[in-house]
Amino acid sequence: MIQYTKDSDGIAIISFDNKNSSVNVIDGDLLTDFELNISNAISDASVKGIIITSSKKDFMLGADLKMIIGINEPKKIMAITNRLHAVLRKTETGGKPVVAAINGTALGGGYEVCLACHYRIAVNDPKIQIGLPEVLLGLLPGGGGTQKLPRMIGIQEALPFLLEGKKIRPEQALKSGLVNQLVNTQEELIPAAKQWIATVGKSVQPWDEEGFKIPGGGIQSPKILMVLPAAAGLILKKTYGNYPAPIAIMNCIYEGMQLPFDRALAVECRYFTQCVLSPESKNMIRTLFINMNEANKGEARPAGVAPTNLKKVGILGAGMMGAGIAYVAALNGLNVVLKDVTKEAAEKGKEYSVKLLSEKLSKNQISKEKYDEFLDRIITTDNPADIADCNLVIEAVFENRDLKATVTKESEAVLSSDAVFASNTSTLPITGLAKASARPKNFIGLHFFSPVDKMQLVEIILGEKTSDYAIAMAIDFVKKIKKTPIVVNDGRGFFTSRVFSTYLFEGMECLANGVSPALIENAGKMAGMPVGPLALADEVSIELCYKINKQTELDTGKKRDDAAVAVINKFVDELNRPGKKANKGFYEYPEGGKKTLWSELSKLYPLASQQPDVEEIKKRLLYIQALEAVKCMEENIVTKPADADIGSILGWGFAPYTGGVISFIDTIGLKKFVDECNSLAKKYGKRFKPTRKLKEMAAEGKTFYQEKAVEVLEVL
Repeated sequence: MIQYTKDSDGIAIISFDNKNSSVNVIDGDLLTDFELNISNAISDASVKGIIITSSKKDFMLGADLKMIIGINEPKKIMAITNRLHAVLRKTETGGKPVVAAINGTALGGGYEVCLACHYRIAVNDPKIQIGLPEVLLGLLPGGGGTQKLPRMIGIQEALPFLLEGKKIRPEQALKSGLVNQLVNTQEELIPAAKQWIATVGKSVQPWDEEGFKIPGGGIQSPKILMVLPAAAGLILKKTYGNYPAPIAIMNCIYEGMQLPFDRALAVECRYFTQCVLSPESKNMIRTLFINMNEANKGEARPAGVAPTNLKKVGILGAGMMGAGIAYVAALNGLNVVLKDVTKEAAEKGKEYSVKLLSEKLSKNQISKEKYDEFLDRIITTDNPADIADCNLVIEAVFENRDLKATVTKESEAVLSSDAVFASNTSTLPITGLAKASARPKNFIGLHFFSPVDKMQLVEIILGEKTSDYAIAMAIDFVKKIKKTPIVVNDGRGFFTSRVFSTYLFEGMECLANGVSPALIENAGKMAGMPVGPLALADEVSIELCYKINKQTELDTGKKRDDAAVAVINKFVDELNRPGKKANKGFYEYPEGGKKTLWSELSKLYPLASQQPDVEEIKKRLLYIQALEAVKCMEENIVTKPADADIGSILGWGFAPYTGGVISFIDTIGLKKFVDECNSLAKKYGKRFKPTRKLKEMAAEGKTFYQEKAVEVLEVL
């Protein structure tokens, strides 16, 4: 767990090397070893100074969250937190100068170890990240971070790091005061640390010095008395009170900064325990850390399929999606053939990569050599023969079945027999599209989200005949471009588009019911969605919803006659208000001004005399999505609660504090969820009626995650 050495000058080097994990994380074993070694170094009279570093690529990535999520007893959480505080306090009060030699990324508890050192030196590598991102998982820094960072750089300066989970590069860390010195190479790191010990060697933290004052002023200073209420207001404006951690962090700062340091740590321990025990934290850790890490490792990849030798990708269609896929592929080391109907159109698609890479170059995030290298990987063409040696071809043409069939046949005519063909469709069933293919086993769906460079999720859709080899190729590709894959089975709208659409449609149902448009939009945001349903409908295009409905009616022979579809038809057929792309939809988009709800909405849909409570609208907007996700699971579209949760948060921004659509139901409790759905169904229609299986699960006291665990145990 720890590599300990001492040189002839009396410098002890404690190097983290957690054998329980591929990266350094704080677990029970590492903490025990660290405590033993730091005690030995402090008690050894021949030791003149201590350097803390890492034998792994990264310095340390924080605490073992699997350990944290499994603890449900406050006393145990407090005991672990107090033990960590004690070890880190021993480090900083032991009378020996201690330097953090930051050789790689230091986040969360890893950076809190650095805060316990008297001096911090980092390698100036832009790949290294430094910060305290615990708030992003519903936690607060529990290793002294809420007390040390404000005392080190000032309360106001510390707030963005604590409340936003801001992670920064070494250059920024030096400017912000999170590190004291940079070196250019790994080889310079330890000598620089030894030099500081030899020439300065200070062994007392600022907050332990007599007469210490917080930089920039304490809690009662006029400046901070203005800052803290404003910060609290901004938190509530952004989170609507859905996330306990930012409020807990503010309480830690306000209370702790007025206390002696060791008593302040006790305050942090108490609030950290509250956060760990909150359902929000447990859900976010499970979905956004544990489950997402499993997905990113390729947990869904079929066993026994050899690694695919993926080197070259063909992309058909150089529009927004195709251009985005080309960019992320080239950025991650793949050669790309970007094809469109004309060379000019393909070149226009490549310009998207030029724009994004130019921004990176201007910010010194890449060198000119890398800039040229990335662009050289993208070859533009209008000739189908140029994709002949591609391992994977992704069509990103318009959502038109005939067009997709044409490019499928055209591509397969030149591709090798082991090449995989993927459709970037958001709604059209893959099995149907695969009918145009002579090799349906090598046909698969890859549903990207826009903009591709920013959106993390890729939904991999299996057709009836899709082979394990094609699945493996798709997962290898998604891993290569550093995205998160979920694997789903075929069906109209698959998982993400199908469930996401219910949020938009329910917003339109509310509008048709006479609910105030402002109430609908605010309820959506208060429920934890990124934007209201009407604004989101404008963004994705009301016209696109219209076309999807028409295509569905054509394919299934069933005509939808609900209120939401009537709203869509009116806005497209009668009002010619297709959405943001035309600067007119549910909102108006004045040039150079802020968008506003269309003033004529209340005339088209007169307001009900009595407006519903905002909590009821929030419930409608969230419950309808959760119910549709349950149906997807029951129909085997999505097969695992974890995939449903990841897909909902990363795919369309389902309220992250819930942990995703399925965790949302589990947290409420299935019985209560079913009862409330029945109440909604009586008021608003059968779309809220819970499924038979859901009612059975509720009656038996099951939950989705427990249900899955039981199934696994039975198999074993």
